[in-house]
Formats: sequence, C-alpha cells, structure tokens
Amino acid sequence: MKKILVPLDFSKTSQNAFVYALELAKTFKAELLLLHTFDLPIVDSQAMPINYATLYESIEMANFDHFKEEMPILHDLAEAHKASHIALRHIMMDGELVFNIKKVIQQENIDFVVMGTNGATGWFDSFIGTNTATVISDVSVPVLSVPASAKFEKIETIAFTTRFRQKDIEALIKVLMLAKKMHAKVKCLYVKTPKSDVNTDTILRWQSHFEDEEHLQFFVIPNEDVNATIEDFLVDQDIDVLAMLTYKRNFFVELFTTTTTQKLAQSLHTPIIALHE
Repeated sequence: MKKILVPLDFSKTSQNAFVYALELAKTFKAELLLLHTFDLPIVDSQAMPINYATLYESIEMANFDHFKEEMPILHDLAEAHKASHIALRHIMMDGELVFNIKKVIQQENIDFVVMGTNGATGWFDSFIGTNTATVISDVSVPVLSVPASAKFEKIETIAFTTRFRQKDIEALIKVLMLAKKMHAKVKCLYVKTPKSDVNTDTILRWQSHFEDEEHLQFFVIPNEDVNATIEDFLVDQDIDVLAMLTYKRNFFVELFTTTTTQKLAQSLHTPIIALHE
C-alpha cells in the first residue's frame, strides 16, 4: 500500500477519517492524497449576464482559500498522532465527488480509499444513502468507511464475514496481509442459516487451507438473523474493523437497514473495509 486517497470536506467526520488514514499511512509507510471537490454553478446567461471566467475563478479561489485555512488543522492532527513525517499531497477538483475519486484513483494509482460516513439517523441507516456507499460500489480499490462516531484505537482485531465461497479466499488473504502489518488478529465469521448450502466438508477444507495462520480464528454461528448475528459479533468479540466483500449493492441495503437495539448502538463505532470481488 503506497498511496491512500482521503476525500475531505473539512467536516468533523472527514477529519476523523483523516486520523484513520494517518494511522494506516504510518503502518504501511504510505503517502496520503487529500482530495477536496467543489461544484461550479450552471449559470443562465440570459437571466444573469456575467463574465463566466471571473465567476468561476472567484469560486475556485474561495475554495482554495478555505482549503488553505483548514490545512493547519490537519497538520495539527498529524502532529498529535505522531505522523508529521507522513507525506501529504493536496488535490482540488471541481465536479462530482465519485467521478473525481475514480479519476484520481486511476491517474495516481491509488491503493486504498479512506472516507467518513455520516448521517442524522445513525450510521447503519444512513450508510446506503451516502456518497460512501456509492464510492464502495463504484471504485476498484478497497475502501475504509469510518463512521462519525468512531474513535481511533489501535486495530487489534479484524472481523471478516464469509460465505465460504472460492472468491472469499482471495479476499481473506488480503485481510490477513493487512492484519499482519498491523499485528492484528482476524476472526472469520460465517452465519449459518437454515437455508445455508455450506456443508461441514467445505468449512473444514477452508480451515485446512489456512491452518498455518496462527492469528486467524473461524466462527460458525447458527442463526437465521444474519444481520443481528454480525452486530452481536462486533460487540462480543471486541472487533475494531469489519472487513467484507461487496457482493452487490443490495447486500449493503439489507445489511445496514436494521432496527436499532442497545447492542447495535454500541457497534456503530466499527469502521468497515469493503473489498471488491
């Protein structure tokens, strides 16, 4: 991991994501690219006769000034997290956020994206309607989404949800590589529902495939409520980060639209690493 992209809107949420990005950059000796996007207005020349160049230049300058004013805050955060040595590069672009993120990923050979998730009704319910969900669905690199309520602590335990499919093996290998750099352990969870088509032989074959991984544990939990089981697992196993494959957008809709319970409220602090098939 050499380059980490961090979209910023200078809210508390994006500053929180920046802290996670700093810690990852320290671990992987990576460079951070800070992306700020803004929209240029569509002006009706008949309703408003104006020099477009002057208008757009003033908007760009205002955004640049705002960006410049916010940078000392980010540098202070870096210093507070003993990450002043991390290389920071700043990019300002006009246009739609997700389009620009995809463009920067391609142009800069980005390895990882870290961005904040926010919403008035809570992380799980707001997740699907945010830019973060669109980015997760559309980009080609792993995305760490950091809820506004998360507070960075050393990442010691990563959960990985699996369906024991062949494509999950490659994803789990990636998670193990991340975990080893962080000196973290991985807990692999499969929720076995009454409709499950995964047999015992498949599970044993998986465990045999990863038998040399001393910091990997497998958990098979029978329950018909997959969502509630994952939520309970995050809390009961003290999970710091949840990793999962983005099977399809509907999977996130189903997973994150849940009833708020006391345990769920506690698990709202858990960031998610979304990996792609």
